[in-house]
Amino acid sequence: MTWRYRFIFAIFLFFFGLIIIRLFYWQVVKAQELSVLAEYQYSGIVKMLPNRGEIQTSDDFPIAANKVSYLVFVNPKAIKDKRNITNEISPIINVDKASISAFLSFDKVWVSLKSGIDDKTKKSIEALNFTGIGFEQQSSRFYPEASLAAHLLGFVGKNEAGGDKGYFGLEGYYDRLLRGKEGYAVQIQDALGRPILSRMSGNLVKVDGSSIKLSIDRSIQFLAEQKLKEGIEMYGASGGMVGIMDPKTGGMLAMASFPSFTPQDYQKYSEDLYKNPFITNTYEPGSTFKPMVMSAALEEGLVKPDTKCPACNGPVSVGGYDLHTWNDKYYKDTNMIDVIKHSDNTGMVFVAQKLGVDKMIDYLTKFGIGSLTNIDLQGEVSPSLKARNAWYAVDLATTGFGQGISVTPIGLLDAFSAIANGGKRVEPHVVSQVQSPDGKISKILPKTVDTPISGKTAKIMTEMLVNAVNNGEASWARLKGYRIAGKTGTASIPVKGHYDPTKTITSFIGFAPANDPKFVMLVILDKPTTSIYGAETAAPVFFDIAKDLLLYYGVPPSE
Repeated sequence: MTWRYRFIFAIFLFFFGLIIIRLFYWQVVKAQELSVLAEYQYSGIVKMLPNRGEIQTSDDFPIAANKVSYLVFVNPKAIKDKRNITNEISPIINVDKASISAFLSFDKVWVSLKSGIDDKTKKSIEALNFTGIGFEQQSSRFYPEASLAAHLLGFVGKNEAGGDKGYFGLEGYYDRLLRGKEGYAVQIQDALGRPILSRMSGNLVKVDGSSIKLSIDRSIQFLAEQKLKEGIEMYGASGGMVGIMDPKTGGMLAMASFPSFTPQDYQKYSEDLYKNPFITNTYEPGSTFKPMVMSAALEEGLVKPDTKCPACNGPVSVGGYDLHTWNDKYYKDTNMIDVIKHSDNTGMVFVAQKLGVDKMIDYLTKFGIGSLTNIDLQGEVSPSLKARNAWYAVDLATTGFGQGISVTPIGLLDAFSAIANGGKRVEPHVVSQVQSPDGKISKILPKTVDTPISGKTAKIMTEMLVNAVNNGEASWARLKGYRIAGKTGTASIPVKGHYDPTKTITSFIGFAPANDPKFVMLVILDKPTTSIYGAETAAPVFFDIAKDLLLYYGVPPSE
């Protein structure tokens, strides 16, 4: 029996040896190949993209929404007739044949051909019945109102990694809030790359973006853009802006700028058009700046409405410079009411000198001049005020009538709104509330940032501005029957150390009704050619918009 045991032992030993050799083969010789197969089987992490939050106007209309689109992909390993697919697919998805051929030559099981195709294109590809082509549903940004409020919205483009990212305006400022958080899935595939299971990690579930509702009124925004376009064409301007705000809450009702662009097709436009000039352009405001300087002097008790100017009977010489009125007309012993009515530069030099540098800087700071308004839009800038020791006598004098100092349109509108709001300056904002994916709503409350003047001074200044509208150089364009407070502006443009005598930036700023303002508005026209004066260009555009706004709010004439 011994030989039988030896024979059985030898057989076991032989098979055991075969097993050892086989294990060595798989674990050592074929180890790298098996590792590659394992990678194909467990294909790794797949991103689950969230839906971007909507942007809605105050009437709940989505001006930035999402629409369903698709990504078309191929499995080159499953495609036999690559030339035929290349010829058929190329014109449908508008990708050149060379690129598609390159994609199909990859030694991979999943290659993206193009994202963002619509349902019609998807069906055209499906009708070809090609093997190895698939689709993934996506969500892409859609702007239902085309170019409406383009500078306010900004647009959604791509970041360095190819993901969606908001740029400029609201899309840029609120990008993290709108885009939500990506989720991740572990996708399991077989060795041929075919998905057989996809499961989510409990800690990495996607979170859709929050939606935001604006203080922007769609009807007012449309009105502002329409009237601004008409004004630019009528007065031969190279561009223009309109900003309309509720002075009591700081909520922007409209903000329009031209030339503009279409967010959906932003790639077709020059990058220079992406920035919102209402918050990024700086200019010397001219006479629209005078109400803030006059308010400061009234608040300090340095002048009263009936205070007479002792040096307004001719040009004023300051620091070696002769300062003139805009029309070279002078009024001896004119009072402060008429200084505003006539937009008298020499009278404002008198007021500025009464204030002095220290008080001038202090009040400008309270009005927000020299600092950001912190409006919730991406890209705001603010020119700083000169240091106190850098002010010369002529700087103080010219600041009195809005030259030699730079502001942004939003900075000027914000400062002027304090007069309309009883002396209180409220932080401007565009978003009124945020709605999280679970439906929770957070409202944006008005924020008073400073009180540069008292309510009493604000009332006095308001009456002076009403008088300027009714009896000043723009009185021909005013709305009869309504009490509107406002001021014209004709700002010279500095060019190589001097001011261009033929080109100006014209403007009109005001609020209505004067006793209980529903809105404060700034209209700016850039280099109008029919006239260089604000009273003849920007003022009629202002009153044209104001007329429809007062009707829209149901405000009856008071006179």
